[in-house]
Amino acid sequence: RLPDKLKNLDDLLAQAEHYANHSMRNIGRLPAMLFLIGSDGPLMFMFDSLADEKAKDDFAATARLVCIAHAATACVMALESWVKFAKPGEKFDETEPPSEAFDRRKFVILMGRSHSEAQKQRFLPILRNDNGNFFGFGEPEVPDMDEMKDLFAQLLPTYVPDGGIRQVAKAML
Repeated sequence: RLPDKLKNLDDLLAQAEHYANHSMRNIGRLPAMLFLIGSDGPLMFMFDSLADEKAKDDFAATARLVCIAHAATACVMALESWVKFAKPGEKFDETEPPSEAFDRRKFVILMGRSHSEAQKQRFLPILRNDNGNFFGFGEPEVPDMDEMKDLFAQLLPTYVPDGGIRQVAKAML
């Protein structure tokens, strides 16, 4: 359970970054995590491996259901990911998966959304020492983006669900 002092999206992003740092230092990786502020206060959920497309789809669907079931008003997804960016003035090559790109980089990505604020993202470059152990995060990068395409970018429903919809979501979980 998360501290009750978390009240808004910025608080949730800070908590997610704190947990990501803790996880990377202690186990060397960040399991996919969902942090949310809902009707019962702040909560966090950890998910199994995102090893393939089906697991990623299942994770996104489950995260959406969790947000509905707990009447989330803000959520942050935290996960490790290979990232590639379009070069300035060039069109992004969608045919090459980031995990296979020559110029890929490993990041912890925090994607947050709330009903009262615009979507926010933080890209934390993962720094490792010569033996491969986590050293820390580099300076957060804010890439110039005209759009972000990601399965996990739209987890929070655009409305606060009523009790009936929340019960259906809980039953589905």
